Amino acid sequence: MAMDGLLLCNVTKKLQAFCPCKLNKIQNISEEEILFQLHTRNGNRKLVVNVHSNINRLYVAQHVEVGQTRPSNFVMVLRKQCAQAIVESIAQAHFDRVLCMQLSTRNEFGDYRPMKLYLELMGKYANMVLVDENNTIIDALKRIPVYENSKRFVHPGAKYSLPVQKEKQDPEHVTHLDPDQSLVDQIYGFSPLLSREFQYRMANHQSYADCLKELLTSDTLYVYPKDYHCIELTHLHQEAKTYPLMEGLNHLYEDRENKARIKEQCGDLIRFVRQEKRKSEKKLPKLENALDKSRDYRKYQEYGDLLFAYMGQIEKAPKITLPSFNDGTDVIIPIDMRYDIKTNANKFYQKYHKLKRSQSVLQEQIEQCHRDIAYFTQLEEQLFHANVEDAAEIREELIQKHILLPKKKIVRSRRKKRPNFLRLELEDASIFVGKNNMQNSYITHQLARKNDLWFHVKDYHGAHVLLKCETPDERLIRMCANLAAYFSKGKQSSSVPVDYCPVRQLKKVPGAPAGFVTMKSYKTIYIDPDESQIESWIQQYEKK
Repeated sequence: MAMDGLLLCNVTKKLQAFCPCKLNKIQNISEEEILFQLHTRNGNRKLVVNVHSNINRLYVAQHVEVGQTRPSNFVMVLRKQCAQAIVESIAQAHFDRVLCMQLSTRNEFGDYRPMKLYLELMGKYANMVLVDENNTIIDALKRIPVYENSKRFVHPGAKYSLPVQKEKQDPEHVTHLDPDQSLVDQIYGFSPLLSREFQYRMANHQSYADCLKELLTSDTLYVYPKDYHCIELTHLHQEAKTYPLMEGLNHLYEDRENKARIKEQCGDLIRFVRQEKRKSEKKLPKLENALDKSRDYRKYQEYGDLLFAYMGQIEKAPKITLPSFNDGTDVIIPIDMRYDIKTNANKFYQKYHKLKRSQSVLQEQIEQCHRDIAYFTQLEEQLFHANVEDAAEIREELIQKHILLPKKKIVRSRRKKRPNFLRLELEDASIFVGKNNMQNSYITHQLARKNDLWFHVKDYHGAHVLLKCETPDERLIRMCANLAAYFSKGKQSSSVPVDYCPVRQLKKVPGAPAGFVTMKSYKTIYIDPDESQIESWIQQYEKK
């Protein structure tokens, strides 16, 4: 569901506490998601505004991965018009799903110039619109021409108008209320979901004023399988996950957004990996068929021997039958009528030598094809778990192997010192989780020491997990095994076998792909991957 007016009212109160503040940076996270860095009296804050049609919302984030290095046109306009602006206030437009950021800027002459940035979080109509002091639109993230919406024209140069609302009651000053009728039609800011919750509570002898007070003072987000709100949705009779309000809005669509960002920014990489895997899978049966045919190479030697032996006694014909040297049985030899008997015999010898040599070559190609299928299957699984930075590392790995051509870089990005692996810092231990080959190789061959414990899921492609601890106990071993099972193809299975051993028992195979090792001796533990437990560990212990 989208945010409703009353949930947005609660969020707006949190944001208004930051004002006045300075607008430091404006960056693209994705095409429809923008990061505003605010310098407030209590430090810097990262305000994320998402205007995607299905997952639109805004929240203050602790850590944000900026996926796009090249800013969009709208971000360039914002940087030009609002660089170093003062955010004087953030207000909601009459309990609607529209926020107005009042900005104070200076023009090229140093004169004061007020502006407004409207954040419209209205489901499929979600948008961001920059307006000048005369209420004229400077630009919008999504321009809406007349032929798309004749009632509301959103385009540079047009006059901005708020979305039209039906006349209703103010939620904080309700004079009359029909509990049997949907509150959506009676009061501003209500969604059908929130209306059902209020009606359910009022039917159970809770007053409207108490429900509204609980909602407007809530600092918790209750997240259900399909719904969410800052008030407990008792009418659903389901158990909710609870988060602090801003943190919950961040986690709300994190997985879906991550996959969308990867598809948007690394979609060509996913398609390339799948395409290469399909090419190898199609190539394999052809090579195996060619190998089967090449095993009959000795018969062509026999054809040539027989033709040379009986050359003076036979006449050229499409098919010649001669007795075999081995057992005297008839051998039917096909003849190419374009050539004489001697030339046909020589061509049979050529085919004999070619097929004989091809056997070793075909065997090598089949083995390489099996390795390619396993490698691209591994990358496909790693991309399933990857975020944008992980996917960029996989791209870099393919470029280094000369499998993929490098992209032309318009904006030069800084080279990272180390891969973007997952790091968990506990009181008595450090845990490192690699989610692609480059991260696995770095963790296993550079970060690890001989007495550290190393974990990997058995019979699946998966993460290398490293445990650095003086005295590892069963709790830490099960925790690492859970992480290894979760970041693998066995994520949805039960009783997943995970092998573990000290790093000194590992051996790097010469010429093998990055991250490939063998174990001399190891132990195996069986684990049921617990997604909720792993999320709580990452939330509690992750160190960026």
